[in-house]
Amino acid sequence: MTDAARSAAVRVRAPGKLNVFFQVGGVQPDGYHDVASVYQAVSLYEEIRATHAPGFSMTVRGSVDVSGVPADDRNLALRAARMLAAEIGYDGGVHLEVVKDVPVAGGMGGGSADAAAALVACDALWGAGLAHTTLHALAARLGADVPFALMGGTAVGTGRGDELSPALATGRLDWVIVPAEGGLSTPAVYGHLDEMRARGDAAEATAPAAAPEVLQALRTGDPRVLAGQLRNDLQPAALSLRPDLARVLDLGTEAGALAGMVSGSGPTLAFLAAGSEAALELQIVLSAAGLTALHVHGPVAGARVLSA
Repeated sequence: MTDAARSAAVRVRAPGKLNVFFQVGGVQPDGYHDVASVYQAVSLYEEIRATHAPGFSMTVRGSVDVSGVPADDRNLALRAARMLAAEIGYDGGVHLEVVKDVPVAGGMGGGSADAAAALVACDALWGAGLAHTTLHALAARLGADVPFALMGGTAVGTGRGDELSPALATGRLDWVIVPAEGGLSTPAVYGHLDEMRARGDAAEATAPAAAPEVLQALRTGDPRVLAGQLRNDLQPAALSLRPDLARVLDLGTEAGALAGMVSGSGPTLAFLAAGSEAALELQIVLSAAGLTALHVHGPVAGARVLSA
């Protein structure tokens, strides 16, 4: 790495995600759960602009409420930058300007997208030129969803969700996303699922594996086929913690959605539409009901440099 190889500033965009299938196994001795997930990256993005600095710092703004987002080493993006610097032996720093459009603590992996964008941005800014496999390994150390934010597209995740293999998905899927006020803690949702299972209020845990039916549905590219295969084992726990979400799910399906589901650990809701026109109509109905409704589509690419 030489000074000549470095850029003055780098802008990177990384997508949020939906889990079109999410099966949760039992809690493991380390406190984590094995999962089987089918991720799809969608056109709701986080953006980072990285510039040279003597130390490590960041600012956060966006179209969503960022008042609860830390701008210190609690933030995954800043931790990603420090991790990359340590990996390549870089003794300088970076300033990260983060622009967030993915709902915060909403189950769409916005923080993970920030971390993936920071890895790609700093790699380019500092002229490191790390192999994708190395970036992926660093991403996995930061969190289960970070490697997918790097990869994008559609993929199956196993283990903690970070062991990825691409999945074939043809065509375009249109979704309407409804963010909810206030976040849900992912550990709290998992813990509540364990409690519900212990009481018999949720289906027992089984060894997680991506259902062949959902993968076949993605290969057909037919949203009507996929609608019958959507699954999220965290949904009962999320709805138990936030009963108000059930009313919105009912409203969306009554308004023409093929299916609705909690996104990840929630509380963001995702509605699958028959196509772009149907999604626009659904967006209008939900907006008229006083909800924030966003039309997005997938699959889209993972973290990418916009300018350098």
